[in-house]
Amino acid sequence: MAPLPPDAIVLALRRMGLLQGAVPSGEQLTGGVSSDIWRIDLPSGPICVKRALAKLKVAADWRAPVGRNAYEAAWMRVAARAAPAAVPALLGQDEQAGLLAMSYLPAAQYPVWKALLRDGMADPAFAGRVADTIGRIHAATAADPSLATQFPTDGIFYDIRLEPYLVATGRAHPDLADRMEALVQRTAATKLALVHGDVSPKNILAGPDGPVFLDAECAWWGDPAFDLAFCLNHLLLKCLWVPASTAGFMACFNAMAARYLARVAWEPAPELEQRAAHLLPALLLARVDGKSPVEYITTNPPKETVRRVARCLLMDPPDRLDVIARAWEREIRS
Repeated sequence: MAPLPPDAIVLALRRMGLLQGAVPSGEQLTGGVSSDIWRIDLPSGPICVKRALAKLKVAADWRAPVGRNAYEAAWMRVAARAAPAAVPALLGQDEQAGLLAMSYLPAAQYPVWKALLRDGMADPAFAGRVADTIGRIHAATAADPSLATQFPTDGIFYDIRLEPYLVATGRAHPDLADRMEALVQRTAATKLALVHGDVSPKNILAGPDGPVFLDAECAWWGDPAFDLAFCLNHLLLKCLWVPASTAGFMACFNAMAARYLARVAWEPAPELEQRAAHLLPALLLARVDGKSPVEYITTNPPKETVRRVARCLLMDPPDRLDVIARAWEREIRS
């Protein structure tokens, strides 16, 4: 027998008007550390529901307000206006339960980009489409600064991104703590566009009409360079996960950087590139020594590779992303 969803989800579906009859069956979905995610099988067809957790599912004590779920729904609405095919259809949001409902996108038609990368399928053209799409969303929102009032999420962004990634990593590397704090201060003070906050391959589906973005729990009016650096970081790390595909991952890195920077019109592109280049090694180091380490780098040799490159780049920060790419390739090929 298929499992029944928790009562809180059922009640939220009724409040949203998505469920009138008997309690439906469903399946709890895997992936992610910050929410419970279910496929719910309604008479009209399956939908996906997502409920924010107060304590994230990681080893460290990492907590965040469940109100972020409402801002994720708001991000989906805004992003859909700029790039309609880039988000699932939002079916409802229930603030009382910290839950949103959206269309269910089957894996056969919408594979997760991370799974494709794990299998060595490194497609620079798709990486370019990811960059182009997130760049369109940034550009559209930068042109409408009135949106800033809809995302008063500085505290949430600090709790979910700046503290666990930059501040916590500074504690692990005390000689870098001041540099990490300077990055926190500059990132927090840069207010230019609507930021997704978790542009990671695990949150991007390779749909038939292009990339589809999920999990905008960190939605924040702030620095778009964060989204670029966050995703580029994952492409670097994949070289240690699937070394045979390093050339393809680096081609994806270069395609993403080029396509995104070509979209930047709300500020001088070199200024945004500089901020992304300064953030990137800090985020790289955070994925081995912060509160949210990647699950596929577990042994010391690759961890030390990350530490050597990231620390060197933090000590002498470059202003260009291609400098980081070359430094990374030199290290992992040596």
